[in-house]
Amino acid sequence: MHVIFGAGPLGLAVSRAVRSAGRPVRIVTRGGRVASEGAEAVAADATDHQAARAACRDAEVVYHCAAAPYADWARLSAPLMAGIMAGAASAGARLVYGDNLYCYGPVDGPITEDLPYRATGPNERARARVAEALLAAHGRGELSAVIGRASDFYGPHVRFSIVGDRVFPAALAGRPAQVLPDADTPHTFTFIDDFAAALVNLGMRDDAAGQVWHVPSAEPLTTRQFVELVFAEAGTTPRLRVAPKPAIRALGLVSPTMKAIGDRLYQTERPFVMDHSKYDKAFGVAPTSHRDAVRATLDWYRASAG
Repeated sequence: MHVIFGAGPLGLAVSRAVRSAGRPVRIVTRGGRVASEGAEAVAADATDHQAARAACRDAEVVYHCAAAPYADWARLSAPLMAGIMAGAASAGARLVYGDNLYCYGPVDGPITEDLPYRATGPNERARARVAEALLAAHGRGELSAVIGRASDFYGPHVRFSIVGDRVFPAALAGRPAQVLPDADTPHTFTFIDDFAAALVNLGMRDDAAGQVWHVPSAEPLTTRQFVELVFAEAGTTPRLRVAPKPAIRALGLVSPTMKAIGDRLYQTERPFVMDHSKYDKAFGVAPTSHRDAVRATLDWYRASAG
């Protein structure tokens, strides 16, 4: 049994990848309701260790794809990780953590797995702490664990992303896409299905355990280039509106979510390029091209709007 905590876009993508491999899937959420055909749905609070252990019964691999609301990451990331670790350990299952790049903080040059953690904002520091806790538990022999990291992702069900609802629906409607500053620095964008496929592979590979892996992602593009590609595939004229930095900072004074977004503007104001050569050399898996991934994402948006 493959057990997935979280039914957001990553959890659903992992469910699709596991089911395509012919493995049984159980998705765990607080409400127990998921939109994933063929998956068993279980209601459990992942921060409740007893409930997490029950949800992980018979698990071979456990995927941590759960996420608290953005403004609550600093408060809830550690309890979520602790509960899911307890569940995976009780079943003797490998725990695969779907992580992002926040732990590294501002970086000059390519982002590699061996960089030190220099997170700045509270959300970023929270991600760094739970990753360190997970690998430390692996090192102590408490459970088998592996971390897969992606950059900003896009794809089916991905709405709350810098290239989510503010880009794809705008392209389909011919409206301006809204993006963060700066739109002309290179950035890695990860297709959600590539992220999910990599996590499933890492969960099944003994030689991957105890390590961090950056998942396959297509070539870096500037945000402007990415938006232009989306509009071209949608058949509309590219239009782009860059959010002014002072406005983001001002909104951050009253909105915890906007404050968290402001804390990570460094990711768009300088090159933010993820190196995934370690994964490439170990497993030889090529990422989906941006063109094909954008087409699949546009198809999903069209279908979800119908």
